[in-house]
Amino acid sequence: MDYSPGFSDPHSHQNDQYASPMSLPPSLTPRSVASREDTHANASNDNRFQHRPSIASKKNIPDMGPPSTVTSYHLSSVAPSTPFSAAATPYTPRTADPLRVQPSLQNIVSTVSLGCPLDLKRIALQARNAEYNPKRFAAVIMRIRSPRTTALIFTSGKMVCTGAKSEEDSVQAARRYARVIQKLGFPAKFLDFKIQNMVGSADVSFKIRLEALALKHATYCSYEPELFPGLIYRVIQPKIVLLIFNSGKVVLTGAKERREIHEAFERIYPILKTFRRAS
Repeated sequence: MDYSPGFSDPHSHQNDQYASPMSLPPSLTPRSVASREDTHANASNDNRFQHRPSIASKKNIPDMGPPSTVTSYHLSSVAPSTPFSAAATPYTPRTADPLRVQPSLQNIVSTVSLGCPLDLKRIALQARNAEYNPKRFAAVIMRIRSPRTTALIFTSGKMVCTGAKSEEDSVQAARRYARVIQKLGFPAKFLDFKIQNMVGSADVSFKIRLEALALKHATYCSYEPELFPGLIYRVIQPKIVLLIFNSGKVVLTGAKERREIHEAFERIYPILKTFRRAS
């Protein structure tokens, strides 16, 4: 089909080398004449060759491997867009292990010798936080806030320190009391420090049948509910006395070391489980 004009016109394309714009070469074809399909094909081909890396550049790109949340990875598979797209394992809360119940220290009683006789009336008048009433008790009662303890100071130079929650606090408190006595003008020293008693407590979190426990372990138990609501259980080795209550609270006393409290509780805990009261 000829698209050239059918009349003679000096401005016509009939005298040109190419009579019709449709017959122009591709390099001279105007943008408006090019077909839409060809334009789309050329653009897609340009984009394809523009974004595709060369073989040489592929060698320099390190292989990052599959994401950490993907268990199996193939080259033809599509990696998840986010690490949270993998199936999450349902969380089950962990129940409390009864064997993890451990006693805690509540009080430590220690003694120390100051190595000199003391004038208790003078100490009570000059020291702070000290009280002395010889008609009620023959010792000066002194207290400090850090660590929060109480000391009983006797005329002979002996001192008893109570109320500490750890061995380190007991030693620190005893040294502070000795320093107070030194500042009052007494030649006090710090001699023969010794822990005399440790008191611990624990909660087994279940009620206990004290009557059945007293009947089964009558050799080691003493239970008089009319006089005292707790059951007294004496452990032979280590030599510890336990106060067991119906609510599940246990008090351990008589230890000289922290290890003895934990050892006695480990011995009594299986026995208490056998006498657990059904709720």
